[in-house]
Amino acid sequence: MFGFSKSWNPRGLHAYVTGGSTGLGLALAKILVLKGAHVSIVARNQEKLDKAIEELELLRVDAAQKVLAYSFSLTSAETSTTALEAVCAPFDGKAPDAVFACAGASRPAFFVEMEAQHLEQGMRDGYWVQAWTAWAAAKMMAKQQKKGGKIVLVSSTLGYMSFLGWASYSPAKHALRGLADTLQSELMLYGISVHIYFPPTMHTPGYEEENKTKPQIVKEIEDADEGLTAEQAAKALYRGVESGQAHITGDLITSLFRASTRGASPKNNWILDGVYDAIAYVATPIWRSSVDKKVVSHRMEHHDYLAKKGFFT
Repeated sequence: MFGFSKSWNPRGLHAYVTGGSTGLGLALAKILVLKGAHVSIVARNQEKLDKAIEELELLRVDAAQKVLAYSFSLTSAETSTTALEAVCAPFDGKAPDAVFACAGASRPAFFVEMEAQHLEQGMRDGYWVQAWTAWAAAKMMAKQQKKGGKIVLVSSTLGYMSFLGWASYSPAKHALRGLADTLQSELMLYGISVHIYFPPTMHTPGYEEENKTKPQIVKEIEDADEGLTAEQAAKALYRGVESGQAHITGDLITSLFRASTRGASPKNNWILDGVYDAIAYVATPIWRSSVDKKVVSHRMEHHDYLAKKGFFT
């Protein structure tokens, strides 16, 4: 799709993984180490990083492999650039061969109950924490003429559609798609490929955290999504990058949404995507109708819930 004649092989290459201390990032880092890549992970919590490095070092397939960890917050252009420079220092300042932006967080809640900072935090944790890394990496790769470099963003099934409870999260994931589609075109100027992954529910520590604020009605709607383990999600992400897919999905439901909302993004498989198109034409309106019915039937219960919390006073 991006002009490669064979599958991408990370052996001997330097892969940079943000959010690499837990969940999807750590599971992906493990795959990359097992594939023979040099791997640098970045996250905020030093204790979790130390534990992650212990696990990664046990997976080396070559004594010369570098497996490194750095503690940074990636919420600004400055810190994201500093983190990238630190990650590249052991490699003579050379840009990574692949950057996987897996960092992020979510806080589902009813829109009318959110404070202003929750909406701002949603864009910071869902969009900017990846966008700044992509911006810093793209500039470095372009300046160093890093042809063959890869930048991989992580959106969500909620980057293709959305429903109640996700007003502080889904917009950020839609924005990441817009960024990825733009960069997939623009970074061809420098021989850099861009990919974006749309995972479904992932059973990770982050999922457990988001459930603390998630409304019950949202959990009920999500019952149809069995979700993936971090390991399953990481395998799907890796396979998509390996085969050069622009939009990567790891489950049937998200693949149907991808087909029905693909727009001008490249097809992954002309025949299979045609089948998905046909199924989605019928299935997505049915899904939307079922969600809307659940929301409408929840009106009185929701009104009582808000009244008990003093929302109307």
